[in-house]
This record gives sequence, structure tokens and C-alpha cells, in this order.
Amino acid sequence: MTGFVILGALALIAGLALLVTGIRKHEAQHPRHVAMLIGGMMLTAFGLVLAGFAIAYENTAPLDLNSGTAQ
Repeated sequence: MTGFVILGALALIAGLALLVTGIRKHEAQHPRHVAMLIGGMMLTAFGLVLAGFAIAYENTAPLDLNSGTAQ
């Protein structure tokens, strides 16, 4: 699971770098900078979700559905 947290953190950092670069150069109104904004937001969200789910999966107990009785 540590690999997913590291991958999520790297995606988060790369997404934030793209986002900051797109924001700083957005005044020129080039499609490339708009694509950097969109891609940066998507990569940042992906990194947050990936790392968050990996941490949650690592810290929760497994759910055993076979231990209960039939209803």
C-alpha cells in the first residue's frame, strides 16, 4: 500500500505544479495554458483520491461477510 500513497503524493505534486504554471501563464489565453489548468486539476484530484483511498484501506479492518447469519 505504501506504493500507492507515494504514487498519489507524486501525482498530487505534479498536478499542483501544472496548476500553478497554468494559472501564472493564463493571461496569454493560449489553449495550452487552459489544458494545463484542466490537466493540473485532474491530476491533483487523482493524487488526492489515490492516496486517500490507499490510506483508508490500510487503516481499516477487513469486512467479513461470511461471519453473519442468513436473514
